[in-house]
Amino acid sequence: MILAGMQNLTLLDFPGKTACTVFTYGCNFRCPFCHNASLVTDAKPDMPLDVETVYSYLRKRQGLLDGVCITGGEPLLQRDLEDFIRSIRALGYAVKLDTNGSMPERLIAMCESGLIDMVAMDIKNAPALYASTAGTEQVSVEAVNESVRYLMRGKVSYEFRTTVVQEYHDAESFAVIGKWLQGADAYYLQQFRDSGALICSGLHACSPSQMHQYLEIVQNYIPRAALRGIEMK
Repeated sequence: MILAGMQNLTLLDFPGKTACTVFTYGCNFRCPFCHNASLVTDAKPDMPLDVETVYSYLRKRQGLLDGVCITGGEPLLQRDLEDFIRSIRALGYAVKLDTNGSMPERLIAMCESGLIDMVAMDIKNAPALYASTAGTEQVSVEAVNESVRYLMRGKVSYEFRTTVVQEYHDAESFAVIGKWLQGADAYYLQQFRDSGALICSGLHACSPSQMHQYLEIVQNYIPRAALRGIEMK
């Protein structure tokens, strides 16, 4: 495992649970708006977090925390992820995995083996726009769709989410996404925020009115869709 760091407490990352969040290094996407760009573009961490530090923290927090959110980067790139999760679960914690959905075989295997309690999967854009939004021509929309279809079978709790960026999303793209994810249990449109450390500069958040417009579009197909992180301007 190559770990970049840990947030000791979050009330937001793992719905319904008090949790900590662990960040992994590396990603196979290069989304221009990624707010964790250093986890994606740096060759290797200067000071990686030792897994034993994570285990020690979790042992001390038994009975106080409910779960661990594993995010990145793309956690499924980590070869030792299964063993890492087994050790976390052995301490009594639930596990939520954040993923871009590009590695369906591994995602499905881990869910089927009972290692994962919840999955949050990023939906970058409508399929025809996936490569440009993900920042790589190597993305396989077929693989992403396989992950979508598996999660929608409901064998594990899940949510889909899209970070909405003015330069990459519009009403037409959300109409396509809505049809694609029709019937999903949970889908969130997240307002883009410039962390100051993006892969590309010059990107902008959509206005609250645009966000509400896009939400109305996707709610035609996903009634339980909602907004997240809206800032009034």
